Amino acid sequence: MNIFSKKPNPKGIEKEIGTLQLEEKKLVAEIKKTAKTGNEAATKTLARQLVRLRQQIAKLQSSRAQMRGIATHTQAMHAQSSVAVGMKGATKAMSAMNKQMAPEKQAKVIREFQKQSAQMDMTTEMMSDAIDDALDDDEAEDETEDLTNQVLDEIGVDVASQLSSAPKGRIAGKNTEGVGSSGVDELEKRLAALRNP
Repeated sequence: MNIFSKKPNPKGIEKEIGTLQLEEKKLVAEIKKTAKTGNEAATKTLARQLVRLRQQIAKLQSSRAQMRGIATHTQAMHAQSSVAVGMKGATKAMSAMNKQMAPEKQAKVIREFQKQSAQMDMTTEMMSDAIDDALDDDEAEDETEDLTNQVLDEIGVDVASQLSSAPKGRIAGKNTEGVGSSGVDELEKRLAALRNP
C-alpha cells in the first residue's frame, strides 16, 4: 500500500492527527519510563522521535488549515461566479427593456395621451353644459313648482282655492286706490295668519 497515492481529504487528515496525538502521548510516557532507568541514549532517540512526531502533527494541522482555506476560497469564488452570471442576465434583460422602451417614444406617447385626455375633458365639459342648458329650464321650473307646493302644503295653504277666489281681469284705474288698500290689508292678514297658525 502506497501512502503517497492517497488524495488527502479533511476527514483523513483529522484522523491522522488524532492517531499521531495518541502516539505522542505514548511516546512521552515511554520517554519518562526510559529516563527513569537511566538509559540516556535510548531517551535521546525517543526524544528525536517525539520532535519528528510533533513536526508531523504541526504539518498536518497546517495542511488541514490550508485545505479549509482553499475550500472557503472555492466557495467564495463559486458565489462570485453565480453573482456574475446573475448580473450578466440582469444586464441583458435591462438592455432589452431599454431598447423596447426608448425614452423618445415614451415621451411622445405621454404627450399624445395628455393631448387626447385634455381634448376629451373639453368635449365632456361641453356636452355636460349643453345637456344642462337643455334640461335646466324645464327641470328648474318643475322643481321650483314642486318645492313651492310642498312647502305650502306643509304650512297648510291651498294655493288653488285661493287663486280661484281671486278676482280675474283688470281692475279699473279709478278704483285702484281703494281696492289696492283693502287688498293689501287682506294680504297682510293672510300673511299674519300664515306666520301664526
